[in-house]
Amino acid sequence: MKQVYVNGGYTTKFGELWKRDFRDLGVEAAVNAVQNSKINLQDIDVLYVANMAASHYTGQDHLGALFATELGLDCPAFHIEAACASGSAAIRAGFLDLLSGSSENALILGVEKMTDVNTKNATEGLSGASDEEWEAFYGVTFPSLYAMIAREHMNRYGTSHEQLAMCSVKNHKHGTLNPDAHFQKEITVEQVLRSPVVADPLKLFDSSPISDGAAAIVMSSKKKSEIRLIASGHAQDSLALHDRKDITILEATIKAKERAFKQSKLKNKDIDIMEVHDCFSIAEILAYEDLGFVEKGKGGQFVESGDTQMDGSIPTNLSGGLKAAGHPVGATGVKQAVEIVKQLTGKAGKRQVQKDMKYGLTHNIGGSGATCIVNIFEKI
Repeated sequence: MKQVYVNGGYTTKFGELWKRDFRDLGVEAAVNAVQNSKINLQDIDVLYVANMAASHYTGQDHLGALFATELGLDCPAFHIEAACASGSAAIRAGFLDLLSGSSENALILGVEKMTDVNTKNATEGLSGASDEEWEAFYGVTFPSLYAMIAREHMNRYGTSHEQLAMCSVKNHKHGTLNPDAHFQKEITVEQVLRSPVVADPLKLFDSSPISDGAAAIVMSSKKKSEIRLIASGHAQDSLALHDRKDITILEATIKAKERAFKQSKLKNKDIDIMEVHDCFSIAEILAYEDLGFVEKGKGGQFVESGDTQMDGSIPTNLSGGLKAAGHPVGATGVKQAVEIVKQLTGKAGKRQVQKDMKYGLTHNIGGSGATCIVNIFEKI
């Protein structure tokens, strides 16, 4: 059976990059990822470009052709869109392409430029990941969707505002060690609780920012590195929140995790490090529960225990997560992969986990849980 190796990766600075444009960010990430790999740019057989809303934010479509042109490539090039899970969806597409034998070297690029429009236009662009007819049309935004989830979780399981805040505090602490992070400043639980309400009970500091940035990886079916992508689980749930039986459970996460674990023949106890989707603090708590690291309702206590800190039993979001590293939506899933590869190879700098690690997991959500992709990486 063919194997898929991750040969090189790169992440640009994330943040409000007003002096950078969409093409510039994507080319920086792609060129540096290839340079960090052991192949030449002209050896790339296929290009997958992950992006959610370039047509809305920049007016640009046909992104495969755009970046193939910028990079001087004539190989097949595709635009992959799965809302905030676009990056992981592109990785999965490349993974399956390489396993099929159709290609030998794949370049996966995730890029988003979000800060050149005002907040209203940015929100409208993001709302396309919800149900336009039954949610966005009535003014329901993603903060309000996740606020409904948070409120029900708090009512049912006793999850506290403080536990929500601890997710953000942890991720900001990790973000101070990441020079590419959007935010590199520690915050306190009290600061989170005092921050403005966005959608009750979620505060401003419970929420990931609108960011610019790009990330890229190079994958190959020939061994050129010590990191393999060994599994990719993908699942869907209803697009609209109101169609779900229980809004405190993201069924797509449960199914994507089960599929990835079945492929890899791993169990939760085998995972050494994770990057999970924390668009809002409640999303990180749901991730711990729906990935099976704690039972439903115990995610807040898990964060409070310290097990997800850098020195904890399952270090999580060492990049700073979406909350502190930033969330340029098309780039997020690829950035997660770059972080796991850095950690497994001991190249994460000041945020390097000081223990032997073999398996890393990324968890990437699209919308309010309609899409989930779980990718598992192995150090060999």
